[in-house]
Formats: sequence, C-alpha cells, structure tokens
Amino acid sequence: MENVINFLSELAWYWYLVVFIILVALYDLFNRKHIILRNFPVVGHIRYWLESIGPELRQYIVANNREELPFNRIERGWIYASAKNENNYEGFGTDRDIHSHQYIFVNNAMMPFKVEEDHISKRKPEFVPCAKVIGASKNRKRPYRPASVINISAMSYGSLSAKAVDAMNQGAKKVNAYHNTGEGGLSPYHKRGADVVFHFGTGYFGVRDKEGNFSMEHMKKLVADNPQIRAIEVKLSQGAKPGKGGVLPGSKISKEISEIRNVPMGKDVLSPPTHSAFDGIQGLIEFVEDIARETGLPVGIKAAIGKLAQWEQLADIMQATGKGPDFITVDGGEGGTGAAPPSFADHVSLPWVHGFADLYQVFNKRGMANDIVFIASGKLGFPAKAAMAFSMGADVINVAREAMIAIGCIQAQACHNNTCPTGIATQNKWLQRGIVVPEKADRLASYFTKFNKELLEITHASGYEHPCQFNMEDVDISLGDMNLTQTLEHTYRYRKTPVDYIGLSKMENCPYLGGK
Repeated sequence: MENVINFLSELAWYWYLVVFIILVALYDLFNRKHIILRNFPVVGHIRYWLESIGPELRQYIVANNREELPFNRIERGWIYASAKNENNYEGFGTDRDIHSHQYIFVNNAMMPFKVEEDHISKRKPEFVPCAKVIGASKNRKRPYRPASVINISAMSYGSLSAKAVDAMNQGAKKVNAYHNTGEGGLSPYHKRGADVVFHFGTGYFGVRDKEGNFSMEHMKKLVADNPQIRAIEVKLSQGAKPGKGGVLPGSKISKEISEIRNVPMGKDVLSPPTHSAFDGIQGLIEFVEDIARETGLPVGIKAAIGKLAQWEQLADIMQATGKGPDFITVDGGEGGTGAAPPSFADHVSLPWVHGFADLYQVFNKRGMANDIVFIASGKLGFPAKAAMAFSMGADVINVAREAMIAIGCIQAQACHNNTCPTGIATQNKWLQRGIVVPEKADRLASYFTKFNKELLEITHASGYEHPCQFNMEDVDISLGDMNLTQTLEHTYRYRKTPVDYIGLSKMENCPYLGGK
C-alpha cells in the first residue's frame, strides 16, 4: 500500500509539470510581444535564457584571452593577481601580437637607472608621489602633492555600493592614495582615512541649497568639517556621456542618500547637462577662483575632450590673468562605470590618447604645461600604459574600473540595472553582503602597490628615477603599414615640457605631501 501511495505521489508531480508546461504554452501562443515565443511556445524561452547569459558564456568559454572588451581576460587576470598578492608574472613570452596597430613599446636604456642601497625605493618600493604640487603655481592656501601617482577616480556612492566605497577608501588609506568622491557627495564611507578629492557636477550634490543651486556656504562647511578633503574637482563632462545630464529616480533615494546629496526623498532629481552656477569660460574661471579663495584648496576641472575652441579660450585667459584651474582631469571617451546611452559611450568624445594629446598641446604651446597638474583617466591602470601617459605629459593616473576589478568586479556589465552580482555596483543589500570590506581593502592596496612598484621598475629600466621624467621619445607606437613604429613625438607632433623634478628623497619631506 505504501508503494502505491509513493507511486501516486510521484505521478502527481508529473501532472503538475505537465499542467505548468501547458499553461506556459498557452501564455506563449497568445503573446503579442515576442515572435519567438508566439511561434515556438515553451522552447522559445531557451533562446531568451541563453541570450541572457551570453556575456558569461563569451567571457568564460567563447572569447580568447586577448579578445574581450572593455578589459580582456589577461588584463583582468593581472589586476586580480596583483590585488591578491599572487604571482602576476607570465611565462614563455608574450602572447600579444606585437606587430598590431597602436601597439606600445617602451624604450629601455642601455644602462638602467642605478638604485643604490640607500635609495628611498629600497625602503619604500611603492613610494611614487606626484612630481608636481597641486595649487603651488597659484599660491593656494593648502597646496597638495598626491602621495601616489595612481588614485581612485570619480565613482559616487549611489553608483557604487556602500561596502564598495568603504573598501576602496580603506584600501587607498593603506597606500596613501586619494579617493575621488564622484558627484554623489561626501558619504560616511569616504571618511575612512584616505585623502579625498571632492567632486561635484551639475547637480551640486552635497553642496546644493533647497532649490538645487550651488551653495558656497555648504561648500565651506563641508571643507571645514572634513580636513581629509585635499582638493575640489568641478565636473564639466565625463567620458561615458559628455554633455548629457541624468536622472536619479526617486525610488533609489534612501534616507542616507537624501541626506548626503541634499535632495528630497521620493522625488526624481535631475542633473542637467550644463552648470547653473556660472556661464561661459570667464564664468568658469571666476567660479574656480571663488571656491579656491573661500576654501583655501586647489580646484580643478574634469572633462572629456572634443572641440578645442573653448579650451583655447580658457588657456588664453589663464595665461593673461594667472587665474583658473589648478589641475585638469582628462577623461577618455572609452571610460564609464555607470549607465550611458550606447550612442554616447561609443561615439561622443575622443579616446584618452587623442583627447589628452590635443588638450596638452593647447597649454604646452603657451608655455603653461608646468602650471597645471594633468590627471589622466581612461583604462590606464596598467604600468606600460601609465608609462605612455607620463611620456605624453600626464602627472597622475586615476583608475575606476581597474579599482572595481581589484575588489572583485567580474565585468558582468550590469552596473546600470542594479543587479551587479558582486555587490559592487548595486544598492541591493543581499548582493552587497558578499563584500568583506577589510579583505577587499587589502586587495585594492595590494593592486596599487604592485602597480607603483612595476611602474617604477619600468621607469628604472628606461634610465629614470621617476615616471615624470619620461618624454615623448621614450615610447614608440606601431602605426601599421609602411610607417612601422614611430615615437609619440612624431605621432602626435608635440614635445612634452620637462617637469621640474626635485628627486624622490626630497618629495618624502614635502610639507604638502598627501597621506599625512
């Protein structure tokens, strides 16, 4: 009798399954939205399921090691190994096509830079500070020398989770790097000890009044209450979507985000494409100078590069008056950790290497290159690419997605839909639970340390002590066809202005050095 009951029980499950399939089939037959489901009931769902896991299939099964974008498996693997303090070497030679178009060659010296036993890099192998002091040329009250040439780029709390921001800030503190807040305001998770660059855009989050306008009083109070803020960055545009505003849906505004951003709960908040606090180039310069005077901090601007006419106008006014931004962050069009329309992400603004070359020349030909600190942002979180950036005139590297990968990002490309499986780019509390903050902080610190160490080793191989000494003849780039390879100077038709370099040992005792 018991066997009969068990048999009938099992049979009932089959009937449940049959009924379920029939219901799905009926639903599909009358579906007006999807042709595949209407024509192929039930089995059509397999197609949509395979499509939904397509990125994962390509990432782990289909694509080869050098094929994926934005970051291929070899690039991610180097970051992961560096972050985990594992062996990040490779054996049996390179598997790159070294004859491919745009391939980078760093020209090593016949005799490398000799590192004496008492050299600072023996004692502090990761110590690679910025060669310039931000704000020194304009006599700001609180100049700032970043203690690391690699730092965390602008990613806001809101686009990233609380635990991700927390881990990044704690990791940056361990290696004396700075942490750019992104335009979401200064959160409690940016206050874990690292130097901070406070960044704001057209929404003025964190420094806005009740009407949404920029408030100098809010800015002054923010800086006075948070001495870890070492510089201020005004976002004009960003690589992923330059010239486009955004909307923060009311459904995503928690009580904490409401307080941090100074926005009401339950109401959509608009970030317009343009600033309301100033008009035109002259207005921008006055705005920058007002903030610098009221806060005492260096003030810079961030932008993706396209047309140059207004940059020429900015440089002319700065040259005539001695006023204007202390630093310029150049964002490449290939960047972007958040959401952007494909038409913008794919086509609007120049990639970093072209945009930076154009912008640097604007100031270089006026003899102003050493008056500005140039911060480079656009997939440069790899030592050889950083060497190229320094050769072209960059002073500091900002990394965003590389920092995300260091703390566990798997490039799921789900940043825009709040379903990031690693909990890094989502506000889903359950997904965030996977992030163990102290462990991820150590991973970020290890990645930055390995980056600085390897960049310094490439620098020494080229005969220099510091990467700021790279020049345009130190890197060749493959142009393809009969041009073969040419120096950066030949390719981009300008010569970098040499940096006034004082030596690593003197930088250690600089009163404006970050991380103190």
